[in-house]
Amino acid sequence: MSSDRIRVLLVDDHAIARNGVRLMLGTAADIDVAGEAADAQQALVLLRQEAFDVALLDITMPGMNGLDLLRHLHNDYPGMAVLILSTYAEEIYAVRALKQGAAGYLTKDAPTAVLVDAVRRAAGGRKYVSPSLVEKLASLVSGDAAAAGHEALSNRELEVFKLIALGEPLVQIGEKLHLSPNTVTTYRARILDKMGMSSNAELTRYALEHRIIQ
Repeated sequence: MSSDRIRVLLVDDHAIARNGVRLMLGTAADIDVAGEAADAQQALVLLRQEAFDVALLDITMPGMNGLDLLRHLHNDYPGMAVLILSTYAEEIYAVRALKQGAAGYLTKDAPTAVLVDAVRRAAGGRKYVSPSLVEKLASLVSGDAAAAGHEALSNRELEVFKLIALGEPLVQIGEKLHLSPNTVTTYRARILDKMGMSSNAELTRYALEHRIIQ
């Protein structure tokens, strides 16, 4: 830790979400939200100017998404712990995030006490893992759980997959993710190939069954 107080960097493209997290962490006397960024580029600028103990990242952001930013931070700022704080259920991203170096994964409906505990653990060099995720990880290690098909997708492919399953047109997906329509079409073809499927309807059915969308 860089000081007696834990310096936290919040990275989320929704100002309301950042405000809520700031208020939650403000209940802890030893935690200071020392910086806020609306996307990965802003976060990288702040990191070149200041030191932080913990970064709290959302996953879905314009430009570089949270998991890609996580990988970047894990490589370039090894002394800083990274927690993922997302609206998505653990089943979708948690194992992927931990494999990429996250100190923990929380959903945005986590109670204040859990969020504060996770930040303290991360700042102290420990991991925050929920009881349900411990069970999932144990199953994977023992070989009892088969890897779901979507786990073969890259971070960007998974993002495109979710949006296709939600029924968004390819042009809108491109605008949201800052990709050209041709690139989104290429991603769609790659996703269908990796998932062994042939239509958007199959992708949507799978996404519903695996709680990737609700």
